[in-house]
Amino acid sequence: MYFDVASTAPLHPVARQALTAALDEGWADPARLYRSGRQARMLLDAARETVAAVLGARADEIAFTASGTQAVQLGLLGALTGNRRRGGHLVHSAVEHSSVLHVAERWGYPRPEAGGEAGGGTVSVAPVDRTGRVDPEVFGALLRPDTALAALQSANHEVGTVQPVGEVAALCAEAGVPLLVDAAQSVGRTDVPAGWSLLTASAHKWGGPPGVGVLAVRKGVRYSSPLPADEREGGRVPGFVNVPAIVAAAASLRAVRAEAERENARLHALVERIRTRVPQLVPEVEVVGDPVRRLPHIVTFSCMYVDGEVLLTELDRAGFAVSSGSSCTSSTLTPSHVLAAMGVLTEGNVRVSLPYGTAEADVERFLAVLPDLVAGLRAPIGLDLPAPEPVAQTAPRAEGRAGAESEERPRVTVVDALGQRCPLPVIELAKRIGEVPVGGTVAVLADDEAARLDIPAWCEMRGQEYAGEAPAADYGGDRGSAYLVLRRS
Repeated sequence: MYFDVASTAPLHPVARQALTAALDEGWADPARLYRSGRQARMLLDAARETVAAVLGARADEIAFTASGTQAVQLGLLGALTGNRRRGGHLVHSAVEHSSVLHVAERWGYPRPEAGGEAGGGTVSVAPVDRTGRVDPEVFGALLRPDTALAALQSANHEVGTVQPVGEVAALCAEAGVPLLVDAAQSVGRTDVPAGWSLLTASAHKWGGPPGVGVLAVRKGVRYSSPLPADEREGGRVPGFVNVPAIVAAAASLRAVRAEAERENARLHALVERIRTRVPQLVPEVEVVGDPVRRLPHIVTFSCMYVDGEVLLTELDRAGFAVSSGSSCTSSTLTPSHVLAAMGVLTEGNVRVSLPYGTAEADVERFLAVLPDLVAGLRAPIGLDLPAPEPVAQTAPRAEGRAGAESEERPRVTVVDALGQRCPLPVIELAKRIGEVPVGGTVAVLADDEAARLDIPAWCEMRGQEYAGEAPAADYGGDRGSAYLVLRRS
């Protein structure tokens, strides 16, 4: 079963039919005046009108790009450049898609030729709560007189949390700041949020062909293309447009919107079943994302003490294609920036995103398979074995400190997880926590970046108190950090 439409949806049957027809009828250059060119232009114009109607925009506000990522990057850079007279300040949330983060990083990168200033401007990042949602007032407080652009996704791609775009848009309008909304996960499924100045989307997310992105720029929004001038797509996107793919994207968008209301209600119920049942079936699991203000088809949970890549592989062997934002996947050496910003568990992360047509029996089979897979992965690590015998507590090393100060410091249990990768530091902590008396402290020495996130999250889940981070050298380590856990129960 394919449960990863948040990454890319299967080609919709309507898209397949439209693509086949358009390959025969829309192959010519739509900028030419001969008959086949005019025919291609008619198809392109009709597709633009269809997309505009779904987005609540004018046709001349719509430009087609080569991908959703390109649409985001062109939208950000074009609006920042166009509003340069106002200033060079960019505001975005901490959980935006990586395409936003990469532009922000380059925009704020110091350049010697800019006199040491950031490479075009400055960047402010709005934090999110544990559900992944921004506070509109906090976001609005970051807007300044020199803010050239704000960016806020319609809904998060990893956990499905819907953002308060309307409220943020009102604050941006009051401050005279344009707002770019990355709507890749929601277009085609839910209503387009109001108040946007620029909006981006990606056809392969709603069942259109890959290679088609959408960039919508409201009339009156200052926009200057960051690329060399080109006469196509309103001067915003250079190069020859893929008319057949665009036609197929527009046709499938219209089709999925027609069936969205019925399918969303059905998928919402199936996702709610997963959200409720997984914690009942699998111990030590955290379901993340807003339980109410969320997309209907996405559910994300993290399984403690499990390697995310191995869990995804086992699910694949069992016939389920899912995704992960875990730090324990081969695609990344750092924790998911979304889960990190939320302050939730990053290890053993699974994102399930259901396609239209998912049957109840498919979800039930997933729920039947998951517990045994997780239990099988946890079994070899020893957590089901009897608790280890208590060992003598180790006093922290206090080199360079006064002897009296060293004697006054409380003795702690030290767990040396240096050199170990997620989820091993948390596993070692779980094995040793039974040795620590109530009110005692355990210091986990680790140099894995995920430990900085997962140990506080583990404390939150297990009712233990996270006492903070200290240099590992204070507790006998030669590198990394010490994460202090105070045992409350």
